[in-house]
Amino acid sequence: MAQRRSLAVPFGAVLAISFLARVATGLGLSVNNHAADFTLSTGLGPAISLSCLVHNSSQAEELLWYRGDGQVGLKEGNKVNISNICISPVNESDNGVAFTCKLARDKSVQVSVILDVQFPPRLSGEETLHVEEGKDATLTCNSKSNPQAQSTWYKNNNNLTLQQSRHELYQTSEVSQLSIRKVQKSDNGTYTCVVQSLLGNGTRDFHLVVEDKKPVFPKEAVIAAVVVVTLTILFGIVARKDKFLKGW
Repeated sequence: MAQRRSLAVPFGAVLAISFLARVATGLGLSVNNHAADFTLSTGLGPAISLSCLVHNSSQAEELLWYRGDGQVGLKEGNKVNISNICISPVNESDNGVAFTCKLARDKSVQVSVILDVQFPPRLSGEETLHVEEGKDATLTCNSKSNPQAQSTWYKNNNNLTLQQSRHELYQTSEVSQLSIRKVQKSDNGTYTCVVQSLLGNGTRDFHLVVEDKKPVFPKEAVIAAVVVVTLTILFGIVARKDKFLKGW
C-alpha cells in the first residue's frame, strides 16, 4: 500500500510566494495618485483630504490609516478598497507628521504622506525684566516657524554688539535666547528680538532694568548680632527679676 506523505512548507516560503503573487498581480496602493511615499506642502488652516485607493486586487481589501504610530478610527463604508481621511484644521503640530495608508491583510503594502506645514513666526509683544546688578539675565523669544527663521538682536534700535566674555547667543529651530553675564548699569535698555522668515517677520521687546546691588551682610556677623541681642534681653529679664525679688 502506498504511503501518503505530507509536505511541510516553510513559513519563509509562504511569504516569498505571497510576495511573488503580489508582484505578479501588481497589488498596490496609491494616496492622492501617488504610488510611493511623498511630501505634501500646505499652510495653516485649510483642510487637507487624503484618499487611499487599492490597485489590482480581485477581492475586497480592508484599508487602515495611521497618524504617526497611532491608528486612525474609520467609519464603516470608508474602509474597503478606497478610504478617505480629512485633516482639519491643519496646525503647527501636524508639521513633519506621517499619515500612512496600509493594506489590512499585508501591512507591508503601504504609502505614507509627510506633511510639510509652512507657517510664519508668531512673535509679538513686550516684557520687562528687573535684574540685580551683578547677576545674569536671560532673554528668550520663540522663533518657531517653517521654513526656519533667522533671528537678530538689537539694543535701543541698534545692532547689538556681542561681547564674547559677557554675551551668549543660543539658537535652535524654535528658540532664540540671549544671555548677559553679570549685568551692569550700562546694560539698561530695550532689547529687541527680530525673527525673519520667507513667510513673515515677528518682533518682541525686552525692557531690561538693572537694579542696585543689594547689600550683603556676612552670615557670621548676622548670627553674632542675634546672639548679642538675645543675651542682652535675657540679662535684662534676669536683672529685673532680681530687683523685683529684693523689693519684697
